[in-house]
Amino acid sequence: MAEATATEIFNCSVSDFYSIVSDYTKYPEFLSEVKACNIVDEQGGRKLVEYEVSVIKTIKYSLWMNEKQNEEVSWELAGGDMFKTNNGYWRLEDEAGKCRATYHVDCSFKLFVPGPVAKTIVQVNLPNMMSSYQKRVSELYG
Repeated sequence: MAEATATEIFNCSVSDFYSIVSDYTKYPEFLSEVKACNIVDEQGGRKLVEYEVSVIKTIKYSLWMNEKQNEEVSWELAGGDMFKTNNGYWRLEDEAGKCRATYHVDCSFKLFVPGPVAKTIVQVNLPNMMSSYQKRVSELYG
């Protein structure tokens, strides 16, 4: 199992940041490891999103995304070729007109993945991802 959490302040409102996080099909525009991201189904207020991500190798997986507008986007694994589990969330809070965003992911892999590799996939890529979100906020709301 690999787990990571990060909290950052973004120079935009909670609703602005929520609009970035919940616009899955735009992820390939600013997250370099995301090659494709498509909404393939919607059921009972949640969305099934297919991802194609290149981290060490290209992997494909689907997540059920659960949205609480301007509060949280959480997910759970629906299927894929690498993950056994993949659960997490973005939790959003107002902090003096800016967005305090906490990202958490907890995943395990179908095949044996050595600890250092799992750590690289989950923890080392996290600062790069947060930096990409900071850049996106700056581009849209800077």
